[in-house]
Amino acid sequence: MAEIEIGLGKSGRRAYGFDDIAIVPSRRTRDPQDVDISWEIDAYRFEMPLMASAMDGVVSPQTAIRIGQLGGLAVLNLEGLWTRYEDPEPILDEIAELPAEKATLRMQELYEAPIIAELIPQRIKEINDAGVTSCVSITPQRTAMYEKEILSADLDLLVIQGTVVTAEHVSKTSEPLNLKKFVREVPVPVIVGGCASYEAALHLMRTGAAGILVGVGPGHACTSRGVLGIGVPQATAIADARAARMRHLDETGVYVHVIADGGMATGGDIAKAIVCGADAVMVGSPLAAAAEAPGKGFHWGMATFHPTLPRGARVQTQIRGTLEEVLVGPARENDGRVNLMGGLRTSMATCGYSSLKEFQKAEVMVAPALQTEGKYLQKQQGVGMG
Repeated sequence: MAEIEIGLGKSGRRAYGFDDIAIVPSRRTRDPQDVDISWEIDAYRFEMPLMASAMDGVVSPQTAIRIGQLGGLAVLNLEGLWTRYEDPEPILDEIAELPAEKATLRMQELYEAPIIAELIPQRIKEINDAGVTSCVSITPQRTAMYEKEILSADLDLLVIQGTVVTAEHVSKTSEPLNLKKFVREVPVPVIVGGCASYEAALHLMRTGAAGILVGVGPGHACTSRGVLGIGVPQATAIADARAARMRHLDETGVYVHVIADGGMATGGDIAKAIVCGADAVMVGSPLAAAAEAPGKGFHWGMATFHPTLPRGARVQTQIRGTLEEVLVGPARENDGRVNLMGGLRTSMATCGYSSLKEFQKAEVMVAPALQTEGKYLQKQQGVGMG
């Protein structure tokens, strides 16, 4: 791909986000009920290609169970409030009542409480006992520390997650996690990420991971792009990971799932992520807008409470409906933020594709006018796409 000169001796590729592209309808259409949006990873099958982000304002053991019952997969944060407090409900109430100017400092204090190792298998058991697939997230720095507790609980899927996770972490002060060794020896399928480039995605795939998370800083509650100046717009990041998946498949015969992590607010965004090459999506803020969400109308990222360099914000969300309504409808609004899976299903049907793998073949165009063309009245009145 041609590069653009930024200045003498420095050039870069042009990258695109979801708002920059549009899916092009094909010559065929289908009935939405004939479309299959199910997703399989390792031995697990889900009725929808959706993972709920490992954020305390989104996933509790209770919402993990409900999302699983609806056909998705929820990821519980093992470094969050649910493993630091026996009963985090009073803490969640306090966070929801904090004034904006005091939220970050107070959350840093609340998250200083140590992780209670015994709560890790307890929380996993709560999810398992409900008969849904259990999935938890932990950072590379704490993976080995809590490996025993994680594996003692009959966990189904493990996510090793950070702002950026690589297969070649270098440290002069501590022994880093040998990601390749761990992934190949641990007895459960592992998903790793995030990443945002072809090379990083390919190296993560070569660890033996069942899936990789693609996305650095696109989430609504994340400030990494401003604090650190890093990131790649999601459409380009996913497409690059898709190319890495093709190369890895050619080299090994092993298909590694690409999971778009962050930056999606509507069913249309999710559809674009799939077309760019994602097998599934990880979303947070749309689910934080559900009535059952533990954040009680607020949403914050995993790095919001970092003790020395917070890279997230507590943002307020509008409660839009139940988890069921947000995921599968019916929608009472016209902006695509409710019935996310219905939006994906209808997009696939309108473009004539019957499965997610087929939908990945759909044509896209660079379309900077997509969000504004003919939408003057909506913009002026703040309705619909306005």
